[in-house]
Amino acid sequence: MNVQPAQFFREYALHRAAEGRGYSGVELFALPDLRTGPFARQWTVRARSFAAFVRHVVKAAERPQLHILDLGAGNGWLCHRLARLGHKPVALDVRDDAIDGLGAAAEFLRGRPELFERVAASFDALPFPAERFDITVFNASLHYATDLGCTLFEASRVTRSGGVIAILDSPFYESASDGEAMVAEKRARADAVFGARADVLLAPAFIEYLTPERLAAAMPALGWSRRRVRYPLWYELRPLAARLKGRRKPSRFDLWTARVP
Repeated sequence: MNVQPAQFFREYALHRAAEGRGYSGVELFALPDLRTGPFARQWTVRARSFAAFVRHVVKAAERPQLHILDLGAGNGWLCHRLARLGHKPVALDVRDDAIDGLGAAAEFLRGRPELFERVAASFDALPFPAERFDITVFNASLHYATDLGCTLFEASRVTRSGGVIAILDSPFYESASDGEAMVAEKRARADAVFGARADVLLAPAFIEYLTPERLAAAMPALGWSRRRVRYPLWYELRPLAARLKGRRKPSRFDLWTARVP
């Protein structure tokens, strides 16, 4: 199906709104430490990923102010948190809608436009000069890449030598077979989950998941390391539950980092 980007962005935003992911007010400012609502459980996981990122990447840089690029920034919650820590983040996303795209970040910037910059652009053509950022972070977004090598090349290009590229909250599988099984399950359930929007939302050729081998092969010059994040008990017990039910192994998030040569 030939779907134009604008059509996909519109339908995706409407789907996100229907799911209840359009945050504002107290909920928006609480992210990622959201403890109420239908996605509170998911946010407990993302909050721990963010805490690991701050501790092991941001604070480990030992610089009072860092230039940080947030790729897949959505409503800008991560940039808001980093700005509060004294850093200079830039929020980049292909979507600028007010549901959970860059438009929703306006609430953070009301009266304080200097907190962070918003840029609507693609991962594959970052509108920044080389070595602009100290840290580039994929914020629950790298699995939406369509050309992993190109996306990682662009991320490394805009990150200074010695700087860090980090991956948060993208699904990693031990084997590609488990990842492909997840994709097949997603497509089998598409009509039930997406309804009339299914064809449009499944049209882009996103990579959908990562494996350590897939990540390493996309750009061999980057040496990746994983820092295991201690997630809530229910999350950590998912592999056992899957094995008992005879299902495929679930993905993990964790914190993945590479230092730019």
